[in-house]
Amino acid sequence: MGDSLDGELDVSINLAVMGATGLVGEVMRQVLLEREFPYKSIKFLASKRSAGKTLAFGGKNFIVEEATPDAFKGVQVVLSSTPGSVSKEISPIAAKAGAVVVDNSSAWRMDPNTPLVVPEVNAHMIAKNQGIIANPNCSTIQMVVALKPLHDVAKIKRIIVSTYQASSGKGNEALTEFDNQIAAIGRGEVVPAATKHKHQLAGNCLPDDWTLGEDGYTEEEIKMMKETKKIMGDDSIEVSATCVRVPVRTGHSESVNVQFHDHISAAKAREVLSRAPGVVVLDDVKGGNVPLAANSVGRDETFVGRIREDKSAPNCLNLWIVADNLRKGAATNAIQIAEILAKQAK
Repeated sequence: MGDSLDGELDVSINLAVMGATGLVGEVMRQVLLEREFPYKSIKFLASKRSAGKTLAFGGKNFIVEEATPDAFKGVQVVLSSTPGSVSKEISPIAAKAGAVVVDNSSAWRMDPNTPLVVPEVNAHMIAKNQGIIANPNCSTIQMVVALKPLHDVAKIKRIIVSTYQASSGKGNEALTEFDNQIAAIGRGEVVPAATKHKHQLAGNCLPDDWTLGEDGYTEEEIKMMKETKKIMGDDSIEVSATCVRVPVRTGHSESVNVQFHDHISAAKAREVLSRAPGVVVLDDVKGGNVPLAANSVGRDETFVGRIREDKSAPNCLNLWIVADNLRKGAATNAIQIAEILAKQAK
């Protein structure tokens, strides 16, 4: 997949997973085993509150350690999934100790000295790291995986994206809240009040489930608009985003309208995307073979369908893009980056 490991390497990495007890940390552990990541040693780090817990991994039990400066001695790569405030404090410490941190928070994404990487799009930026590599926002990752191959052919002028984002994008507690709401509705009981999502998510769509800025855009929308330009390496691309939380457990979906500088037909787009790394084209609408959030769960690919030419404007295409937000949108993308770091260490 993308620019990841080509077979087994005769190199192994001293690895740490920080934020190992969280939802993304759990998926990271699963993906590391599935992809047979070449680690020589591995440790699991978390906050003081979670330190001392036992985690099962690869048939062994590991004691979770507190993420202190001493915990990074000898570690070469850190897969980190912590709040941004924690990463701002801890990631530079890990980098100073000699590790490369692949950080899943928003803390470093727009830092001009920190590469923001999706391996299928800009793997060359990994070698330019100064100890920290930022893992992009989940909704941005799947969009640029699908759009970069088209950008290379016809050059993108403008993107209008509306997202349909799953509950799990907000973490374990939000997902539990959503599950409890669904269960209450099924039993005919009063639905518990929302405390993690902005409003009741069950049977609802939330256009304001993120921190709102003074300009009326949510932080998620701003992330998509800014990160897309940085990852694609083209500040001329205009991006307009509307992000919505929908009553789905896992799997983000996106309706994307793309205007190009040059004409590209729907047929050409299907052809280009069918050859693109990390992309699966599912575009048999009559046969019901289209990207669905439920079918993306547990998969690492980005699925693209409903590819059609926009009849209202020139050089425009409409696409429907779906991916597992916990895997390609977080854990798998980070591990792909770590695989390339391992390959470069060969």
